[in-house]
Amino acid sequence: MILVDKPYVSDFLKETARANRIPIIKTAEARALGITEGAHLLSDKEAVARLKGADSIRLYTTTENAIGWIARHLAFTDLPEKIGLFKNKVRFRELLKPLTPDFHFKEVAGEDLDGLNLEEVPLPFVIKPAVGFFSMGVHKVATPGEWDAVRESIEAEIGNVRDLYPSEVIDAATFIIEEAIEGEEFAIDAYFDAEGAPVIVGIFHHLFASGEDVNDRVYYTSEAVVRENLEEFTRFLGAIGTLTGVRNFPVHVELRRTAGGALIPIEINPMRFGGWCSTPDLTFHAYGINPYLMYFTQQRPDWDAVLEGKEGKRYCIIVLDNTTGIEGGKIARFDYDRLLSRFDHPLELRRIDYTAYPVFGFVFTETSEDNLWELEQILRSDLREFVTLKEG
Repeated sequence: MILVDKPYVSDFLKETARANRIPIIKTAEARALGITEGAHLLSDKEAVARLKGADSIRLYTTTENAIGWIARHLAFTDLPEKIGLFKNKVRFRELLKPLTPDFHFKEVAGEDLDGLNLEEVPLPFVIKPAVGFFSMGVHKVATPGEWDAVRESIEAEIGNVRDLYPSEVIDAATFIIEEAIEGEEFAIDAYFDAEGAPVIVGIFHHLFASGEDVNDRVYYTSEAVVRENLEEFTRFLGAIGTLTGVRNFPVHVELRRTAGGALIPIEINPMRFGGWCSTPDLTFHAYGINPYLMYFTQQRPDWDAVLEGKEGKRYCIIVLDNTTGIEGGKIARFDYDRLLSRFDHPLELRRIDYTAYPVFGFVFTETSEDNLWELEQILRSDLREFVTLKEG
């Protein structure tokens, strides 16, 4: 069954649930997101009763906001404990020590950041909330002189989103400082099946504007990205599955491949694929694969078949995060039409309430592999050019 929560659920996921009679738990959040009829809805009590009677649990969440519901209602399962292995980044690093024995990390209380001794931390490093989401509060520090500004930025960013997400999703009480991982970054949508074997349903290359960039602006998938990485990433996820023992468990994985060829996970997000129904819906646009249905029916993509004829094409997610430096409440208008005109073949536009969330929306596009300029220009844009401010 599916557990939805704010901030977003896509029409594609709703239709997948409706057409295949996959139950959706009828929470207040589901009703607020427009799921009131036409779906196979279950009350909290009905959902819990059905899960208690099931031989195995196959649950999908659209967002980590739903983790709180799982903790409250499914304590009789091992799901809360398995989720904690991945969601808390300190526990996650401890768990993966057998795979990354030389990786340096350090746990720091939020109240101790002011007194952090930089001589005890190798530079460059990345700092982020031990429990976090969507690059919020994530910063790279290359020199000691950058630390004061980064600390102030973290405080401001966490303050802006403190009321948007529960503590199970983002919590500034504890931070993790870890060595900066250099190399190409990828995102993976996958699930561990009923036997614990990993099944990859999507692979994406994360593009950055520079070595200092940590934003989630552009991800893309292509025939080459999938073929060149599928076997290696599957083996790596198999090792993680052995360490964790998860079954019937969807994940969204972010990792980097170093210059020496080592795979270092950045984080693994539990119980879902890409946030805001982003990467799984793009996989359907690109290849006709429905990752949600793959998970619920325990199917494996026939990658050789679906990649045929996709040579030379890139399918991209453009995350329109608010990098303008302007609060959403001060913005009168975002010019989505002008933005779309910058892309040769937009596939879908999702407008988001930028006064409620620090993102203007998402754009899915198709482009050729030799047409890099449209990705480069959006990577470097702070998006101010599309914004009209309120008068006064």
